[in-house]
Amino acid sequence: MDKYSDEDLLMLSGIQHIAFCERQWALIHLEQQWAENVLTTEGQFLHERADDPFEDEKKGDAIIWRALQLISYNLGLTGKTDVVELVKAPGTDADSIEIKGKKGRWKLIPVEYKHGKPKSDHCDEVQLCAQAMCLEEMYKTNIREGFIYYAAIRHRTCVDFSQALRKQVEFFAKRMHDIYKTGITPPSDFKPHCRSCSLKDLCLPSSMTDKLSVNEYLKNALDYNY
Repeated sequence: MDKYSDEDLLMLSGIQHIAFCERQWALIHLEQQWAENVLTTEGQFLHERADDPFEDEKKGDAIIWRALQLISYNLGLTGKTDVVELVKAPGTDADSIEIKGKKGRWKLIPVEYKHGKPKSDHCDEVQLCAQAMCLEEMYKTNIREGFIYYAAIRHRTCVDFSQALRKQVEFFAKRMHDIYKTGITPPSDFKPHCRSCSLKDLCLPSSMTDKLSVNEYLKNALDYNY
């Protein structure tokens, strides 16, 4: 696979958007449209609490890096982590690395913070795996798993970075670049998850009423808002 250049890099955070909906990704990253809803506001507040890039933090035997800048020329993505935990590892651990200024060997474990609860789709897992793949490329290591902390349940969920999940990351990263090159926003296609999308009022609502009666559309809108 040919590597991307600095000029080609797209925002890593967008991989979650395109995994959710290609049109949503294009509206945000091509047309520069955005709209706040309660979900995005809560998410931003939680990330502000996680992002503090100025110093390392100790957590037991682990060291915490916050807001670490990421880059992958294989995927053509750049962004930052919420948290990377550096966990002390045996010297024989093949997945461990040396960190300048720190004794011993360490394993890198990315942790992403989400405001809600685990979802039925894999959008969150795709985003976390993309972060891990960036870290692997940057530090020449292998990362087998990471964690997503869901504020609604105050619990971490372990994510296995399987080959299947990695293939999804590669697919969505390529789709981002393909759509970006065309500069064309995909057409709308109303699905149930559209009700929770922060851009639903900018995403041609008429396309929703094409598939629903007016009464059904109004009921869905009321169900979402209340």
